[in-house]
Parts: sequence; structure tokens; C-alpha cells
Amino acid sequence: MKRFPLLLLIFSLFLTGTIVMPKKTKAADPAQTSAPTLTDPANTVVMTLAGGDVYLQLRPDLAPNHAARIKELVNSGFYNGIIFHRVIDGFMAQTGDPTGTGMGGSGKKLKAEFTPEPFVRGTIGMARAASPDSADSQFFICFAPASFLNGQYTVIGKVVSGMELIDKLPRGEPPENPGKIIAMHMADAKPSK
Repeated sequence: MKRFPLLLLIFSLFLTGTIVMPKKTKAADPAQTSAPTLTDPANTVVMTLAGGDVYLQLRPDLAPNHAARIKELVNSGFYNGIIFHRVIDGFMAQTGDPTGTGMGGSGKKLKAEFTPEPFVRGTIGMARAASPDSADSQFFICFAPASFLNGQYTVIGKVVSGMELIDKLPRGEPPENPGKIIAMHMADAKPSK
């Protein structure tokens, strides 16, 4: 009987709103990437994958010709629908070939712009053939440091948000069910439909 007044007091406080039960909130979806604070939207590419957006910061200070060419291709819609044709666990994910074979490109070769910038997790580099001046539209994103590429491939930027989406891409050369770029646009431009 002594508990009844205490329970009555707690129940009445609850009813009057003096005691508020915490509301359940939805847990954040770890695959959902929110837009980062952009320091240079004119040089930030938004790459939409099935799981969300990946933000790529281009580095025209390192590779002005490559950055300008990537921006041209992005603005033309070139990358929309292109698959990640080569994804090697612990190394990198490569895309940018409209044929999906690793042999295609946009048709414009670029002169190498090698720098001392290291290849680390999230670095974006230009893929090329044996000739240093054979980069075109294909690029790769490193899963891990790859110092053996330093000074041998052109660094064009880095992933600033959404690397977890790159980590989830299906592996293979080519993957059985490859990941695909749904669309790409510059952060300072409206996405094309």
C-alpha cells in the first residue's frame, strides 16, 4: 500500500508532462552520405552511386589540364551510367571507360602532370597505358596507400566525403555485377537529368 501513492505521483507527473519519456529516434543510415561543407564547389564533383553521393575534390593546383578535362567530361554527362570496370580489393576502384572494358576513353589523350603528391586512401589518380602521356577519361580511387604509384601517375584530387560507398563497390576485373556511376555533376551546377 505504501507504493501506491508513489506510483500515483509518478503516473500523474507523466500525464501532466512533467516527466517526459525519451523519444525513439531513427538511427542514421551509415550508407547515407550528407553533403560536406565545400571549400571549392567549382572544383568539387558530386558522383552519385546507388548508395548515395561521393564528393570528389579536384586539384587544379596539382594537375590543371587533367582537372579541366574531368570538369569538361562531367559537364557533358560523359560519366553518367559508366561502370567501375576494375575494382581490386586493398588497392583501387577504376572507372571512366564508356565501353566498360578498360580499353576505352573520350578520345583525348593528356600529357602527364606528375607531382610529389602521394597516393593515399581516397586519392584520385588518372589511369593510363604504358605511355605516361596516355591518360584520357579513366580515373581510379585508392582504397589504401599506394606509394608505388607516387610520381608515376597523375593525382587529380581526393574523396572528401562518401569513401564508404567506394569501399562497398563489388570487386573484380570486371566485377560480375559492377557498381555504376548514376550521374556526375559539379557541385556548383545543377545535376543534369
